[in-house]
Amino acid sequence: MEKAERRLMEPIAGEAIEKTQHAIQRSARKMGAHFQSLLFHKGVIYMFIGFLLGRAVILTEILPFALPFFGVLFLLKKDKALIGALSLAAGGLTISLETFLIITCHLLFFLFLQKAGAFIFKDRVRTLPAIILLAAAATRLTFTWIVYGKVTSYDAMMAGVEAGLAFILTLIFLQSIPLIASPRYKQALKSEEIICLMILIASIMTGLTGVAYMEVKAEHVFSRYIVLLFAFIGGSSIGCTVGVVTGLILSLANVGNLYQMSLLAFSGLLGGLLKEGRKIGAAAGLLIGSVLLSMYGGGTAGIMTTLLESGAAILLFFLTPKAVTASLAKHIPGTSEHAQEQQLYATRIRDVTAHRVDQFSGVFEALSQSFNAFYERSESDSSRETDLFLSTITEKTCHHCYKKEKCWVQNFQTTYDLMTQVTNETGADTYSQNRKLKKEFHSHCSKAASVEIAIEQELNEFKAGQKLNRQVQESRRLVAEQLLGVSKVMKDFSREIRRERENHYLLEEQILEALRNFGVEIGHVEIYSLEQGNVDMEMSIPFCQGHGECEKIIAPMLSDILEEQVIVKQEDCGLYPNGFCHVAFGSAKSFKVETGAAHAAKGGGLVSGDSYSMIELGVGKHAIAISDGMGNGSRAQFESNETIKLLEKILQSGIDEKVAIKTVNSILSLRTTDEVFSTLDLAIVDLQDAMCKFLKIGSTPSFIKRGDKVIKIQASNLPIGIIDDFEVDVVGEQLKAGDLLIMMSDGIFEGPKHVENHDVWMKRKISELETDDPQEVADLIMEEVIRTRSGKIEDDMTIIAAKVEHNTPKWAAIPASRYFQKKEQSVS
Repeated sequence: MEKAERRLMEPIAGEAIEKTQHAIQRSARKMGAHFQSLLFHKGVIYMFIGFLLGRAVILTEILPFALPFFGVLFLLKKDKALIGALSLAAGGLTISLETFLIITCHLLFFLFLQKAGAFIFKDRVRTLPAIILLAAAATRLTFTWIVYGKVTSYDAMMAGVEAGLAFILTLIFLQSIPLIASPRYKQALKSEEIICLMILIASIMTGLTGVAYMEVKAEHVFSRYIVLLFAFIGGSSIGCTVGVVTGLILSLANVGNLYQMSLLAFSGLLGGLLKEGRKIGAAAGLLIGSVLLSMYGGGTAGIMTTLLESGAAILLFFLTPKAVTASLAKHIPGTSEHAQEQQLYATRIRDVTAHRVDQFSGVFEALSQSFNAFYERSESDSSRETDLFLSTITEKTCHHCYKKEKCWVQNFQTTYDLMTQVTNETGADTYSQNRKLKKEFHSHCSKAASVEIAIEQELNEFKAGQKLNRQVQESRRLVAEQLLGVSKVMKDFSREIRRERENHYLLEEQILEALRNFGVEIGHVEIYSLEQGNVDMEMSIPFCQGHGECEKIIAPMLSDILEEQVIVKQEDCGLYPNGFCHVAFGSAKSFKVETGAAHAAKGGGLVSGDSYSMIELGVGKHAIAISDGMGNGSRAQFESNETIKLLEKILQSGIDEKVAIKTVNSILSLRTTDEVFSTLDLAIVDLQDAMCKFLKIGSTPSFIKRGDKVIKIQASNLPIGIIDDFEVDVVGEQLKAGDLLIMMSDGIFEGPKHVENHDVWMKRKISELETDDPQEVADLIMEEVIRTRSGKIEDDMTIIAAKVEHNTPKWAAIPASRYFQKKEQSVS
């Protein structure tokens, strides 16, 4: 009984714990949002920074920090300028009354110059450093003259130093304060931005000068804490840089802190080098560096103080939440957090792009459905057109007839059927011969003769309207097919965008180790896809001096490991001996196509009306196309060339072959009203299984030579551009290794003179060929055709021969799978 109660209570307890966790997370988010609002929106952070910068003094008399901070705040956050001014004045008052007065005069003089400069200069950002320079120099000189009654050369020099530092700090604060005050949409910080931010933080810590407890100085504790934090996040380079910058600013405030620059730099270097030991390693680096350099700077007497200060910094470092370090690391280039953030950003951009592509695909699909629905509805409205035609006839003939009510009210169906039959028979020119129908119609209608005349008069216009309507509907159907094809292409594109790089880290390590054990040195391996027939991976190898290790060793080993033929797709060799070669590997296709072509213009001229193309479609397919423009000369060449170019572009976009040909036909038929047409002979060979699709539009037959057998491929379609719409017949044929595909224009097929059956003649000539080299085949057949014409070329001639072969690699696979078998056995 107790066990049953416990089993019943376990889910309830789990739900309660989950609800409590969610409540704690919500409370933490609310507290974080409230704290952020208090810090930034209420201006607490500006109050804190202003108070410490008001206390920051260099060489006990130079005040270069207060005015630049107020000037930048006045420019960027004008609503927080009053808080900043009061905080600066309060900070100066904690130092001395003279400091308070100088800061106040600085601010007042700046406001006066800023107001005066606004009437002259429009670019406030560019003029801000100059205004601060003038305000700092003028305030210091005026204050010295009022208090002491004279201005010495030393006073003028110090005023120039203060004004110059204020000018430089203004430029620095213009870059660093926005990093603190504004949310960052840009994820990575530049090196200059990091240094400017460090100068701002060091300037703020200068305001802690004089704050100490039992000889433990606050500026030393917080400076080491900052150095330790950035060394842990960014590594030795960032830690060393932060240490140098922070130590330099602190040494300007107090000459006694000069050795702190080397201490912080060395500690940052050691802390970054030992960051692999996590927080303990970074803290050990700071502790070792501070103890070593304190012995050189202050001797053994200051070691205890240094240990206390470093210990306090380490304590603050250990109390820093992991969320803070992770958030800072996202903005430091080179960190893993920054790389993950960049990857997440790229993923978000990819998802947004894929979503937009999906939306566009949905729009095109909806448009296609809309056109199809309209087309189907229009097809079903043929009876409605007949009704409208009959209503026009009855309006002209039956409207004033005394038998109108008897015919169309009492005998509606009989009258309607008779008039429909008369209309159909008249349209077919058989009404005059159908005596039975004519007699029946005359006995039924008292105005039969006038009705027959009206039908004959209106029928031509009715047929023209029907023909135009059919053309419009066919155009709509073609547009619907094209829109659907575009929608499918966009869906495939969206699917490719969403395909993430799969997690192949384990296999990458295994391949790396197997190649290294084989004696091949590899820099790195990146696997993007291991899909059958679509392997995609990249490697970097040391400079190979052109020995071809990738093609001869690595690719054959990968072929054995992946149990699939892998070849080198692209190779970028290193430019110097110590560099790396970057190589891309991919799946080899099962078949390859070798082609040869022969081409001649009518009369041996330079301009031929035939055009041809042999292209790789990028999806493992090879396309061969021949287009023959009507007639000869430049106009025929233009038509055939336009057909080939349009077809290439559309096929390479991924649209289906049938839709592509219909699109080309639609474009060419709508482009001009001239009766200039072109044929198209298209063959698309799948390089994975050697399946070939033939699409013949008004073209001559093609032939496949397989051993001693010759196969004829033929289809009947009108040439492109004759009619707006037509159905494309696709003929499929399974090719085999060693097959020879021969395609030709009509100048070759119909070229032989005194030949009655061109099919038999061409088959005989192909079967008699003793070579299987594609180029030799094309040349021999063209030469044979020209010989039958006594050397004359009566028409444009084009012939393409393509040989299908197994894609045998140059190098056999090298057995490397034994290594993986041993590894799997050891793991099991």
